[in-house]
Amino acid sequence: MGWGAKKPKLFRNFAKNYTHRQSNIRFGNQSHTSAMSQLVIIPTYNEKENIEAIVRAVTDLEEGFHVLVIDDGSPDGTADIVRWLQEKCGFEGRLFLVERTGKLGLGTAYIAGFRWAIEHGYDYVFEMDADFSHAPKDLPRLLHACREEGNDVAIGSRYVSGVNVVNWPMGRVLMSYFASQYVKLITGLKIHDTTAGFVCYRRKVLETMELDKIRFKGYAFQIEMKFTAHKCGFKVKEVPVIFVNRELGTSKMSGGIFSEALFGVMKLRWDGWFRKYPQK
Repeated sequence: MGWGAKKPKLFRNFAKNYTHRQSNIRFGNQSHTSAMSQLVIIPTYNEKENIEAIVRAVTDLEEGFHVLVIDDGSPDGTADIVRWLQEKCGFEGRLFLVERTGKLGLGTAYIAGFRWAIEHGYDYVFEMDADFSHAPKDLPRLLHACREEGNDVAIGSRYVSGVNVVNWPMGRVLMSYFASQYVKLITGLKIHDTTAGFVCYRRKVLETMELDKIRFKGYAFQIEMKFTAHKCGFKVKEVPVIFVNRELGTSKMSGGIFSEALFGVMKLRWDGWFRKYPQK
């Protein structure tokens, strides 16, 4: 059964029974069994058109992926749909929700998700968008690159085998591609897609990194995570994927996010010379 227009009313009656507050974050019904070791973190802001479909697509995979949605107070009711899936559609124990008050940024959403994943004992932790630009069928390939091939970080890369982007405006393709080239030039990273947001981390990577020192919130967050993993001595592999532009909902990209990346890279290079990174 799909999401119906009348269902949000239901949540006003029982939401308080399944949530509690901690600082400015609200955690949904979080019963959890540790049998599964893979967690996919999906940050959301106004993703009501996509969230049910992406949760079903990820959890239907044979590998038994769990999903953690980090919702930044979406006014469109995205979190209501997640709670409905948890309580009424049999996703309890596989689907989890963290609600935050306000739009606090992609980077802080993932950091909150990483801490949650470590606390709950997941071995492999994934970053993934809600809008199907990252294909769920590629999740097992990233997992294989880490679990079977022994890599510490696996990146779903748009540029490791050419330019694999579908339905993006040419201007955005060029901006993204040359941004990655710029990052490679400044930082010395030998990664083709430094801004990719489709990534698998071994838990040890997240435990070793000093997550409280990850400073960027937007586009530059992805660059900083890869740069930090590299400086900590972890093995990184790029797995070729095809990136498809969203069909539903609205992109969250902005000029401010791009500017943060442009100037943040120079700060990372400076840190790389003087900061002592923890080693694996």
